[in-house]
Amino acid sequence: MALLSPFEIHAATTVADASEHLDRLADDAVVYAGGTELLLVMKLGFAEYGHLVDIKTVDGMSALVGRGDHLAIGACVTHRQIERSEVVRRGWPALAEMERMVANVRVRTAGTLGGNLCFADPHSDPGTFLLAAEASLLLRKGAATRVVAMGDFVKGPYETAIEPGELLTEIRVPALPSGAAMSHHKFSVHERPAATVTCLVRLDGGHVVEVRLAVGSVGVVPVRARGAEQELLGSPDDAAIARAAESAAAASGAVEDANGAPDYKRQLVRVLVGRAFREARERAAAKR
Repeated sequence: MALLSPFEIHAATTVADASEHLDRLADDAVVYAGGTELLLVMKLGFAEYGHLVDIKTVDGMSALVGRGDHLAIGACVTHRQIERSEVVRRGWPALAEMERMVANVRVRTAGTLGGNLCFADPHSDPGTFLLAAEASLLLRKGAATRVVAMGDFVKGPYETAIEPGELLTEIRVPALPSGAAMSHHKFSVHERPAATVTCLVRLDGGHVVEVRLAVGSVGVVPVRARGAEQELLGSPDDAAIARAAESAAAASGAVEDANGAPDYKRQLVRVLVGRAFREARERAAAKR
């Protein structure tokens, strides 16, 4: 592992301040929050920056607030803070549960949710979960603000919808609909997920009236398995769940990498879809 090349840290105090640094320094600058992935790729020699723009001191970046219809997570809130938050545990328990699965305690203590999303590593838990949760992301540059759906944020491996000089400032996770519950399942190799599946199930009168199913870590981006979602509506039996699992595996975009061949990864998806759906349905039923 190579030594880090010298760099200068710029502590931004406002979004406008951070944007000014990024615009002025252009490709020689990068946003710095937790740094768990950024500093690793710099040590490995995969990236080199002369300037790091530290956004941890920007107002609101470390806020974690339940606002009734949604949970507002500042981009610099760590995985560990989300995992341990009473607000999250009460209102978004599956989110806290998912965060407990991320890497290890050291990474979760330093690593931020915003940094994880902006890095857009194909092997990641939060991206899959937030896709199923239909989260939205607040992006700002100076005084300009726009909101991007999670499904439109990740463009490819290590590529997002963030424009030059723009910052991800907040992640908004909607409150669960009445009668709904979520479940997140994964298969990991050396703390990095080889497959991730998140399922939301909403029940009404004992029938499944809504399903959201997201699959990640097997392809280059997390995806919604919408064909599988339709298979699971109503009163799905084991055959319907098997059809949904097959549909999700086909839609997953599985590619070959160090974790295995596409066929192997599609089989992981089949297994995890069944587990995630059944658990989410049981949790939704227990709320009645």
